[in-house]
Amino acid sequence: MKNLIDLKKFTGFREITLLCLVILYAPLVIVAIYSFNASPSITKWGGMSLKWYSEVFSGPEAPKFKAAALNSMFIAVAAATIATMIALAASVAMTRAGKFRGKVAGFALINLPLMVPEVVTAVASLVFFSAIGFQGGILTILLAHIVFCIPFAYLPISARMQSIPPMYEQAAMDLYATPKEAFNQVLLPMMMPGILSGFLLAFIISLDDFLITNFVKGAGVETLPTAIFGSVKQGIKPNIMAISTLMLGVSAVFVALSWLIGRIPKPPEDA
Repeated sequence: MKNLIDLKKFTGFREITLLCLVILYAPLVIVAIYSFNASPSITKWGGMSLKWYSEVFSGPEAPKFKAAALNSMFIAVAAATIATMIALAASVAMTRAGKFRGKVAGFALINLPLMVPEVVTAVASLVFFSAIGFQGGILTILLAHIVFCIPFAYLPISARMQSIPPMYEQAAMDLYATPKEAFNQVLLPMMMPGILSGFLLAFIISLDDFLITNFVKGAGVETLPTAIFGSVKQGIKPNIMAISTLMLGVSAVFVALSWLIGRIPKPPEDA
Protein backbone atom coordinates (compact mmCIF):
# COMPACT_ATOMS: atom_id res chain seq x y z
CA MET A 1 0.00 0.00 0.00
CA LYS A 2 2.94 2.33 -0.63
CA ASN A 3 1.06 4.20 -3.35
CA LEU A 4 -1.44 5.75 -0.93
CA ILE A 5 -1.19 9.53 -0.64
CA ASP A 6 -0.80 10.92 2.88
CA LEU A 7 -2.93 14.08 2.83
CA LYS A 8 -1.50 15.18 6.17
CA LYS A 9 1.80 15.93 4.46
CA PHE A 10 0.25 18.53 2.12
CA THR A 11 1.10 22.09 3.11
CA GLY A 12 -1.80 23.77 4.91
CA PHE A 13 -3.94 20.62 5.13
CA ARG A 14 -4.12 20.68 8.94
CA GLU A 15 -4.90 24.41 9.05
CA ILE A 16 -7.64 24.17 6.42
CA THR A 17 -9.17 21.20 8.25
CA LEU A 18 -9.25 23.08 11.55
CA LEU A 19 -10.72 26.17 9.84
CA CYS A 20 -13.50 24.08 8.29
CA LEU A 21 -14.28 22.44 11.63
CA VAL A 22 -14.45 25.82 13.37
CA ILE A 23 -16.75 27.27 10.71
CA LEU A 24 -19.03 24.23 10.86
CA TYR A 25 -19.23 23.62 14.59
CA ALA A 26 -18.41 26.89 16.39
CA PRO A 27 -21.98 28.27 15.96
CA LEU A 28 -23.43 25.06 17.40
CA VAL A 29 -21.08 25.16 20.37
CA ILE A 30 -21.92 28.83 21.05
CA VAL A 31 -25.67 28.14 20.95
CA ALA A 32 -25.25 25.18 23.31
CA ILE A 33 -23.16 27.23 25.78
CA TYR A 34 -25.51 30.22 25.86
CA SER A 35 -28.51 27.95 26.39
CA PHE A 36 -27.14 27.60 29.96
CA ASN A 37 -26.72 31.36 30.41
CA ALA A 38 -28.52 32.73 33.48
CA SER A 39 -28.81 36.14 31.82
CA PRO A 40 -31.58 36.83 29.28
CA SER A 41 -28.94 38.47 27.12
CA ILE A 42 -27.65 36.43 24.20
CA THR A 43 -24.29 38.21 24.25
CA LYS A 44 -23.43 38.65 27.96
CA TRP A 45 -22.65 35.73 30.23
CA GLY A 46 -24.50 35.76 33.56
CA GLY A 47 -23.54 32.42 35.04
CA MET A 48 -24.78 28.86 34.70
CA SER A 49 -28.51 28.17 34.85
CA LEU A 50 -31.08 25.62 33.64
CA LYS A 51 -34.02 28.03 33.81
CA TRP A 52 -34.35 28.34 30.04
CA TYR A 53 -34.71 24.57 29.76
CA SER A 54 -37.38 24.76 32.45
CA GLU A 55 -39.13 27.51 30.49
CA VAL A 56 -39.19 25.27 27.40
CA PHE A 57 -41.46 22.83 29.27
CA SER A 58 -43.37 25.20 31.59
CA GLY A 59 -43.03 28.72 30.16
CA PRO A 60 -45.68 30.78 28.33
CA GLU A 61 -44.64 29.36 24.95
CA ALA A 62 -44.51 25.76 26.17
CA PRO A 63 -47.95 24.73 24.78
CA LYS A 64 -47.02 26.00 21.31
CA PHE A 65 -43.72 24.16 21.27
CA LYS A 66 -45.30 21.00 22.73
CA ALA A 67 -47.92 20.89 19.97
CA ALA A 68 -45.25 21.54 17.33
CA ALA A 69 -43.01 18.81 18.80
CA LEU A 70 -45.87 16.29 18.74
CA ASN A 71 -46.55 17.15 15.09
CA SER A 72 -42.85 16.72 14.29
CA MET A 73 -42.68 13.36 16.05
CA PHE A 74 -45.80 12.01 14.34
CA ILE A 75 -44.67 13.14 10.89
CA ALA A 76 -41.10 11.89 11.41
CA VAL A 77 -42.20 8.42 12.60
CA ALA A 78 -44.80 8.02 9.85
CA ALA A 79 -42.55 9.38 7.08
CA ALA A 80 -39.57 7.31 8.18
CA THR A 81 -41.67 4.12 8.43
CA ILE A 82 -43.26 4.50 4.99
CA ALA A 83 -40.02 5.68 3.37
CA THR A 84 -38.15 2.70 4.86
CA MET A 85 -40.74 0.26 3.51
CA ILE A 86 -40.50 1.78 0.03
CA ALA A 87 -36.70 1.86 0.23
CA LEU A 88 -36.65 -1.82 1.28
CA ALA A 89 -38.80 -2.80 -1.70
CA ALA A 90 -36.61 -0.72 -4.01
CA SER A 91 -33.44 -2.30 -2.58
CA VAL A 92 -34.78 -5.80 -3.18
CA ALA A 93 -35.64 -4.90 -6.77
CA MET A 94 -32.30 -3.25 -7.45
CA THR A 95 -30.05 -5.88 -5.89
CA ARG A 96 -31.95 -9.17 -6.22
CA ALA A 97 -34.10 -8.83 -9.36
CA GLY A 98 -31.23 -8.98 -11.82
CA LYS A 99 -31.24 -6.82 -14.94
CA PHE A 100 -34.52 -5.34 -16.11
CA ARG A 101 -35.65 -2.50 -18.34
CA GLY A 102 -35.66 0.82 -16.53
CA LYS A 103 -33.31 -0.24 -13.74
CA VAL A 104 -30.90 2.64 -14.31
CA ALA A 105 -33.76 5.13 -14.58
CA GLY A 106 -35.30 3.73 -11.40
CA PHE A 107 -32.04 4.09 -9.51
CA ALA A 108 -31.75 7.69 -10.72
CA LEU A 109 -35.30 8.51 -9.63
CA ILE A 110 -34.76 7.01 -6.18
CA ASN A 111 -31.69 9.18 -5.61
CA LEU A 112 -33.02 12.29 -7.36
CA PRO A 113 -34.10 14.06 -4.12
CA LEU A 114 -30.44 13.96 -3.01
CA MET A 115 -29.32 15.77 -6.17
CA VAL A 116 -32.07 18.39 -6.49
CA PRO A 117 -31.67 21.51 -4.29
CA GLU A 118 -34.09 21.34 -1.39
CA VAL A 119 -35.68 24.68 -2.25
CA VAL A 120 -36.53 23.32 -5.72
CA THR A 121 -38.18 20.27 -4.11
CA ALA A 122 -40.08 22.56 -1.76
CA VAL A 123 -41.39 24.80 -4.55
CA ALA A 124 -42.24 21.82 -6.75
CA SER A 125 -44.15 20.17 -3.88
CA LEU A 126 -46.08 23.37 -3.21
CA VAL A 127 -47.01 23.78 -6.88
CA PHE A 128 -48.02 20.11 -7.14
CA PHE A 129 -50.26 20.18 -4.07
CA SER A 130 -51.84 23.44 -5.23
CA ALA A 131 -52.47 21.99 -8.70
CA ILE A 132 -54.31 18.92 -7.36
CA GLY A 133 -56.24 20.91 -4.77
CA PHE A 134 -54.52 19.63 -1.61
CA GLN A 135 -54.80 22.10 1.24
CA GLY A 136 -51.61 22.54 3.23
CA GLY A 137 -51.53 20.58 6.47
CA ILE A 138 -50.16 17.47 8.17
CA LEU A 139 -50.91 15.30 5.12
CA THR A 140 -48.99 17.49 2.67
CA ILE A 141 -46.01 17.64 5.02
CA LEU A 142 -46.09 13.87 5.45
CA LEU A 143 -46.24 13.18 1.69
CA ALA A 144 -43.40 15.61 0.97
CA HIS A 145 -41.26 14.11 3.75
CA ILE A 146 -41.84 10.55 2.53
CA VAL A 147 -40.54 11.43 -0.91
CA PHE A 148 -37.57 13.35 0.50
CA CYS A 149 -36.64 10.60 3.00
CA ILE A 150 -36.71 7.63 0.61
CA PRO A 151 -33.11 8.01 -0.67
CA PHE A 152 -31.79 8.49 2.88
CA ALA A 153 -33.41 5.21 3.91
CA TYR A 154 -32.44 3.49 0.66
CA LEU A 155 -28.68 4.06 0.90
CA PRO A 156 -27.93 2.04 4.11
CA ILE A 157 -30.51 -0.64 3.24
CA SER A 158 -29.10 -1.10 -0.25
CA ALA A 159 -25.52 -1.12 1.02
CA ARG A 160 -26.40 -3.81 3.57
CA MET A 161 -28.22 -5.94 1.02
CA GLN A 162 -25.35 -5.72 -1.46
CA SER A 163 -23.02 -7.07 1.25
CA ILE A 164 -25.16 -10.20 1.74
CA PRO A 165 -24.28 -12.95 -0.77
CA PRO A 166 -27.26 -14.49 -2.61
CA MET A 167 -26.09 -17.95 -1.53
CA TYR A 168 -27.98 -17.61 1.76
CA GLU A 169 -31.36 -17.41 0.03
CA GLN A 170 -30.28 -20.09 -2.44
CA ALA A 171 -29.33 -22.40 0.40
CA ALA A 172 -32.70 -21.82 2.08
CA MET A 173 -34.57 -22.62 -1.14
CA ASP A 174 -32.42 -25.74 -1.62
CA LEU A 175 -33.83 -26.81 1.75
CA TYR A 176 -37.37 -26.43 0.34
CA ALA A 177 -38.09 -22.92 1.57
CA THR A 178 -40.29 -20.81 -0.69
CA PRO A 179 -38.88 -17.48 -1.96
CA LYS A 180 -41.12 -15.70 0.54
CA GLU A 181 -39.88 -17.86 3.42
CA ALA A 182 -36.26 -17.39 2.31
CA PHE A 183 -36.76 -13.64 2.34
CA ASN A 184 -38.64 -13.43 5.65
CA GLN A 185 -36.59 -15.96 7.62
CA VAL A 186 -33.12 -15.58 6.11
CA LEU A 187 -32.56 -12.35 4.22
CA LEU A 188 -34.71 -9.99 6.30
CA PRO A 189 -33.03 -10.75 9.68
CA MET A 190 -29.58 -10.24 8.14
CA MET A 191 -30.76 -6.95 6.62
CA MET A 192 -32.20 -5.64 9.88
CA PRO A 193 -29.17 -3.48 10.82
CA GLY A 194 -29.41 -1.70 7.46
CA ILE A 195 -33.18 -1.31 7.82
CA LEU A 196 -32.87 0.18 11.31
CA SER A 197 -30.04 2.44 10.19
CA GLY A 198 -32.10 3.67 7.23
CA PHE A 199 -35.15 4.25 9.46
CA LEU A 200 -33.16 6.28 11.98
CA LEU A 201 -31.55 8.36 9.26
CA ALA A 202 -34.90 9.06 7.58
CA PHE A 203 -36.44 9.88 10.97
CA ILE A 204 -33.88 12.52 11.85
CA ILE A 205 -33.97 14.02 8.34
CA SER A 206 -37.75 14.41 8.63
CA LEU A 207 -37.61 15.68 12.23
CA ASP A 208 -35.10 18.40 11.40
CA ASP A 209 -36.50 19.52 8.05
CA PHE A 210 -37.53 23.15 7.82
CA LEU A 211 -37.45 24.32 4.21
CA ILE A 212 -39.84 21.83 2.61
CA THR A 213 -42.10 21.88 5.66
CA ASN A 214 -42.32 25.67 5.62
CA PHE A 215 -43.48 25.65 2.00
CA VAL A 216 -46.16 22.94 2.25
CA LYS A 217 -47.43 23.16 5.85
CA GLY A 218 -50.28 25.61 5.32
CA ALA A 219 -51.66 28.07 7.86
CA GLY A 220 -52.10 26.99 11.46
CA VAL A 221 -49.86 23.91 11.26
CA GLU A 222 -46.43 23.99 12.84
CA THR A 223 -43.59 21.56 13.34
CA LEU A 224 -40.80 22.22 15.81
CA PRO A 225 -38.37 23.74 13.26
CA THR A 226 -41.05 26.08 11.84
CA ALA A 227 -42.20 27.04 15.36
CA ILE A 228 -38.61 27.92 16.25
CA PHE A 229 -38.30 29.98 13.07
CA GLY A 230 -41.50 31.84 13.91
CA SER A 231 -40.21 32.70 17.38
CA VAL A 232 -36.81 33.79 16.06
CA LYS A 233 -38.50 36.32 13.75
CA GLN A 234 -39.73 38.10 16.90
CA GLY A 235 -36.23 38.12 18.37
CA ILE A 236 -33.74 35.51 19.55
CA LYS A 237 -34.60 34.40 23.07
CA PRO A 238 -32.60 32.14 25.40
CA ASN A 239 -35.36 29.51 25.42
CA ILE A 240 -34.92 29.18 21.65
CA MET A 241 -31.27 28.33 22.26
CA ALA A 242 -32.36 25.69 24.78
CA ILE A 243 -34.78 24.11 22.29
CA SER A 244 -32.13 24.22 19.57
CA THR A 245 -29.63 22.50 21.87
CA LEU A 246 -32.16 19.78 22.71
CA MET A 247 -32.83 19.19 19.01
CA LEU A 248 -29.10 19.10 18.35
CA GLY A 249 -28.66 16.48 21.05
CA VAL A 250 -31.51 14.33 19.72
CA SER A 251 -30.11 14.59 16.19
CA ALA A 252 -26.62 13.63 17.34
CA VAL A 253 -27.96 10.59 19.24
CA PHE A 254 -29.98 9.30 16.29
CA VAL A 255 -27.17 9.86 13.79
CA ALA A 256 -24.74 8.07 16.13
CA LEU A 257 -27.19 5.16 16.53
CA SER A 258 -27.62 4.93 12.76
CA TRP A 259 -23.84 4.84 12.31
CA LEU A 260 -23.30 2.25 15.05
CA ILE A 261 -26.07 -0.04 13.80
CA GLY A 262 -24.73 0.25 10.27
CA ARG A 263 -21.34 -1.01 11.51
CA ILE A 264 -22.73 -4.35 12.72
CA PRO A 265 -20.58 -6.96 10.91
CA LYS A 266 -22.02 -8.36 7.71
CA PRO A 267 -22.42 -12.14 7.20
CA PRO A 268 -19.25 -13.89 5.99
CA GLU A 269 -19.13 -14.60 2.28
CA ASP A 270 -17.52 -17.99 2.74
CA ALA A 271 -20.05 -19.33 5.26
